Amino acid sequence: MKVAVGCDHGGFPLKSIVVETVKSMGHEVIDVGTFSADAVDFPDFTKKVGEKVQSGEAERGVLICGSGIGAAIAANKMKGIYASICHDTYSAAQGVQHDAMNVLCLGGRVIGPELVKVLVPAFLNARYEGDDEGGERLARRVGKIKKIEEENR
Repeated sequence: MKVAVGCDHGGFPLKSIVVETVKSMGHEVIDVGTFSADAVDFPDFTKKVGEKVQSGEAERGVLICGSGIGAAIAANKMKGIYASICHDTYSAAQGVQHDAMNVLCLGGRVIGPELVKVLVPAFLNARYEGDDEGGERLARRVGKIKKIEEENR
């Protein structure tokens, strides 16, 4: 799987741990920056990750900003991007399984490296279950989300 990873200065200290964790799982990283701790605007890097997922160049994305909130808000403005802040493994996996989440948002000033090492695998190992037998309820709900997205663009 190809995973786009991006951050602002607030997430920069954790980015190397995210990249290392993704690679250790056998996945390819598309690193869109930032590449230093100098202050930058998170929406710029959120857009870069979102575009990689939208184009299909990356199957999933990971965004890290100070709290994770700004990145999540910005990412969800992009068509086809389903992003959420997750600081527990249940949500990181369930967001993919039930809600077709394709971008994980993390707070670089909220969590530490050890939590990253379990959150990223929970996110990347999960798969959307709405296409499975018995997944009609999940698919119906995600379909309603997509309809809201289409009606409000």
